[in-house]
Amino acid sequence: MFVKELAHGLVHLFYPRLCEGCSKALLPGEDVLCLGCSLELPGTAYHNIADNDTALRLAGRLPFIHATSYAHFTNDGLLQHLLHGLKYMNKKETGRYLGKQFAFELQKTDWISSIDMIIPVPLHPKKEAQRGYNQSVLIGEGMSKVLHIPINDKSLIRVRQTESQTQKTRAQRLENMKDAFVVKDTSGLKGKHVLLIDDVLTTGATLEACALALLQEQDIRLSIATIGIA
Repeated sequence: MFVKELAHGLVHLFYPRLCEGCSKALLPGEDVLCLGCSLELPGTAYHNIADNDTALRLAGRLPFIHATSYAHFTNDGLLQHLLHGLKYMNKKETGRYLGKQFAFELQKTDWISSIDMIIPVPLHPKKEAQRGYNQSVLIGEGMSKVLHIPINDKSLIRVRQTESQTQKTRAQRLENMKDAFVVKDTSGLKGKHVLLIDDVLTTGATLEACALALLQEQDIRLSIATIGIA
């Protein structure tokens, strides 16, 4: 054990872990972000507000019990930088880190204990093979580790590879996502309260398509959580 710890210490001495926010060396106990940068993440505190912007943005479009987002997503902001690294630069640890930080906030609620499973928004198999991972699954892994709620990434699948949503209007995004998701395996879903998670909420078209696919199954209660809200 001592030799292993010594080797680990030497690795970090010569190859220090750097903060994803300011590029300074991380101190023992810090992960992905230094303490200073972690305090700069623009948290929403939506988990304390029933009629928050995430819930209002999805209201009337699908039935859900709770909806929340961890932090505000702004152009050139810290959260955008973190999620860009997660999605396009193979920085998987960032996904798990954000999931854990979100989970620490959700632990303060009186409803998170009613969640039976975490379901990440799926990528199309070709897209996931190209990227090598699904960023929402990594976020879910971080949340699961803190909340001790299992992840189910097998039941909800993406069956149609859609066009980029970036330049589309809300109506175009909804049409683009139509019938893109199906529930493959319903075993274990009946009677469950599921938490559908994604990285960023913009118009909500992707989450809506996923949620409607899940809600076609009988006796499912649904809540929604995203790391960012644009």
